[in-house]
Amino acid sequence: MKLQILGKGCAKCVALGEHAAEAAQALGLDYELEKVTDLNTIIDAGVMTTPALAVNGEVKSAGRVLSVEEIKRLLSD
Repeated sequence: MKLQILGKGCAKCVALGEHAAEAAQALGLDYELEKVTDLNTIIDAGVMTTPALAVNGEVKSAGRVLSVEEIKRLLSD
């Protein structure tokens, strides 16, 4: 599973990355975490507000830091 954190690397982006990793580990998933900081790539993904979380290339959330539990629910679907 590929998890992507889209954002410029601000504190919220870092927190979302930590939450995503914690959620994936709690579910026992085999995952790769990628941080996407290139503005053009972020815009091409359709993201206008960061931080954003994409799972396997599909943006699941933008503009807020999801909790670990929220991410676990997203990854379980």
